[in-house]
Formats: sequence, C-alpha cells, structure tokens
Amino acid sequence: MKAKAKKPKKIRMKTKKTFAKRVKLTGTGEMKTKHNYISHFAANKTHKQKKHLAKPTLAHKTDFKRDKQLLQG
Repeated sequence: MKAKAKKPKKIRMKTKKTFAKRVKLTGTGEMKTKHNYISHFAANKTHKQKKHLAKPTLAHKTDFKRDKQLLQG
C-alpha cells in the first residue's frame, strides 16, 4: 500500500494589525478610514477644511484591492 503524498501547506498572509486598527469595514463591505493632512500645517487651513477633515471617509475604490489583501488572514 502506497503512502499518500502530502500536499504542501498553503501559506496564509497575516493580517497587518497596524492597518486593521486604522480601517473599519462597513456593512456593505466598504472601508471607512480617517482623512489625511488634518494636523500638518493646520494653521494654514480654514476652519471649514479642518472640520471636514475630522470626519471619517470611505477608502477610494482604486485602493480597495490592495487594502483588502492587507486585511486577509
């Protein structure tokens, strides 16, 4: 009786924890994240700009494939 040949283990990519802490998935599967450029050179920004940058935003659809890979695991 022949012994079964072992299949090589499938390598799983670990979740990038630093990225996972910065992003939340919505119910529809989109990624919610914070805006960039909030505090840097804040004195040069208007109050309206800073107010809008403080609110969360959805990650752009062109980044979604790469971002999803960072979260798999």
